Amino acid sequence: MKKGTTITRSAATKTLTVLTALLLSGALAGCDAAAQAGAPPSKAAVAPGSGLTAGEASNAMTQLATLPVKGRAPKTGYTREKFGPAWADLDHNGCDTRNDILARDLTGETFKPGTKNCVVATGILSDKYTGTTIKFVRGNKTSSAVQIDHIVALSDAWQKGAQRISPEQRTQLANDPLNLMAADGPANGSKGDKDAATWLPSNKAFRCEYVARQTAVKAKYQLWVTQAERDAIASILTTCK
Repeated sequence: MKKGTTITRSAATKTLTVLTALLLSGALAGCDAAAQAGAPPSKAAVAPGSGLTAGEASNAMTQLATLPVKGRAPKTGYTREKFGPAWADLDHNGCDTRNDILARDLTGETFKPGTKNCVVATGILSDKYTGTTIKFVRGNKTSSAVQIDHIVALSDAWQKGAQRISPEQRTQLANDPLNLMAADGPANGSKGDKDAATWLPSNKAFRCEYVARQTAVKAKYQLWVTQAERDAIASILTTCK
């Protein structure tokens, strides 16, 4: 391969976006949490969409009602390492999770030569948090423009039940495509480890899917919500059509 040649994803890989939309509906319908918690992640698991149907919002509301409501536990003992190595290749496709999510969420992406279509070099992100379009260019000074966000922040998960699940389940949570999304770097930074009671995307069109995915993740990994968080999620879901 000549130096500088870029590689684009195949049409076959692009068809995964159809599957992700279908699987998102399944996730929101309330799959058995215990069975799902240990399942390995897949690139096809979930991709960001533009919103929810009324049926999906209703399913999310039903799922929200199953979550325990408790106070936030102390953050004592939390470190990123409690959730396993960053961006592990749990689906064994040869690519790390960060690049899997970039490849899933960007359009027009190209890959670094010699990486077997793993390392994303460039692409366009239609950012769900801000509603803006961002050009991604890999580099020391440019990669941070697009970050991979944990929709349920790992610190928040730790304070709401993740201390009690196994290290293997925490690693799954940190690398689960249901809980991951490419996002605007500054927006991701402003979110930090806040929950739905204290932070929501500025792009109101995405808020329904955002809180529904948070609910699905918390159900899948047997986590809880605070009363304020539950009220905030319920308030948003009642507006979804």
